[in-house]
Amino acid sequence: MARRQRGLLIRSMIFLFVLNSLSLALYFFFHSPSPPSPETLSPSLTTTSLKSWPSLPSFLPWNPSPKPPLRSCEAYFGNGFSRRIDAYGGGDRGGWFRCFYCATLKSSVCEGGRVRMDPSKINMSGGGEGLKSVMGRSEEEELPKFESGSFEIEGDGSEGSGGGRVVDEEFLDRYVPHGAVHHHTMRELMESMRIVGPGEFQCSQWIDEPTILVTRFEYANLFHTVTDWYSAYVSSRVTGLPNRPHLIFVDGHCKTTLEETWEALFTSVRYAKHFSGSVCFRHVILSPLGYETAMFKGLSESFTCQGTTANYLRANPENQKTARLSEFGEMIRAAFGLPADENSLKRPSTVHNILFVRREDYLAHPRHSGKLESRLTNEPEVFTAIQNWAANHTKCNLHVVNGIFAHMSMREQIRAIYEASVVIGAHGAGLTHFVSARSKTISLEIISGQYQRPHFSLISQWKGLEYHAINLAGSYVRPEMVIDELSSIVRSLGC
Repeated sequence: MARRQRGLLIRSMIFLFVLNSLSLALYFFFHSPSPPSPETLSPSLTTTSLKSWPSLPSFLPWNPSPKPPLRSCEAYFGNGFSRRIDAYGGGDRGGWFRCFYCATLKSSVCEGGRVRMDPSKINMSGGGEGLKSVMGRSEEEELPKFESGSFEIEGDGSEGSGGGRVVDEEFLDRYVPHGAVHHHTMRELMESMRIVGPGEFQCSQWIDEPTILVTRFEYANLFHTVTDWYSAYVSSRVTGLPNRPHLIFVDGHCKTTLEETWEALFTSVRYAKHFSGSVCFRHVILSPLGYETAMFKGLSESFTCQGTTANYLRANPENQKTARLSEFGEMIRAAFGLPADENSLKRPSTVHNILFVRREDYLAHPRHSGKLESRLTNEPEVFTAIQNWAANHTKCNLHVVNGIFAHMSMREQIRAIYEASVVIGAHGAGLTHFVSARSKTISLEIISGQYQRPHFSLISQWKGLEYHAINLAGSYVRPEMVIDELSSIVRSLGC
């Protein structure tokens, strides 16, 4: 009996030893310093924890063949990042780093493997705080300043003592130029990157799945935030990510309502300073600045791109037409659980929503007084006039939507845009939501004499929307002018 008990005890101990050894083997397999090759890294690290890409009716392949010509619409809005530059490859066990350069935009999407971030060497505020708790904080405190070694790449031991830069000034000047941005955070991040030996590559935490790093500048303004959303989306597609990546803000801005969309678009969102120690990435992507997207460059550069459908481009490839902004708008809608397919909106042809995008005083960031500059001094009068006109319209059922976006969630804003037949408003960042409008939506912008800027006429053009404008000498508009324009628009809708 005692012998049987000893035998059972020995077998139990052997089983536990084997089980423990297997557990350790699995742990070190998934946390092994040996990376997959750059070519197979993204697919091999796909996990069910990442959000999948939704099905988008306007989606077109992001590896166009042949490569898009310089200054074509695909080069501006799609994958013009066609020149690959391998900056560093650390051998079988080391890290790697490369960039994809777009000669049209003069910027790069860069990515690397076995990259370490040390938040203690990034000088900036913590980020993610409530707005009221950081009132008066300066912008300089919120934007990152990188010490040498803020980011490191593991070498394979052949570099000797290590410590060398991953990329030099010549590389940065050629592929990540300053342009008009004096404080170019992506460039400065890359300047801080150093190569370290395997024994020096110590990590408090590993992130196995692909992760995008983003530094925001004008994070409280919808137009500029949309350019950042678009840049991160393009970076995900250019680098061929099979699922939606994680995202880390490498800035110290406070939390705003616009963060809802970041969280909807990507698998997760965190702030660099919220990590308690060093973080190592098996695959990290550096997103270009929003200032470097076509949406921003279109304000100062002269190029012609007309929005059209993806089906048209499949049958008739044209360099001066694009469906990329429509694809992105569908991505935003799908991220919030709204229909990507605009044909999903079923309603009688005699029923139309007229969305009036309103402006109200509100706090947007620590340096904001809460007072908006008036773009339309008699906005309430105009809104009331539109309501009365719509109520007396007999041929169609016109529903006027009071779009006070400052008091609506982002999903509510996107839904209001999606369901609108006509979007009207004074020139202001809220009209950037044209990006998420259906292709048949008609835009009407009221432009005061002080704000003669092309932001929303261009977005309408790039989306293929019908666009109308009422140009004013000052900031007052006669309600009759607006009603006359709306009457003409609804007649074109069959009303």
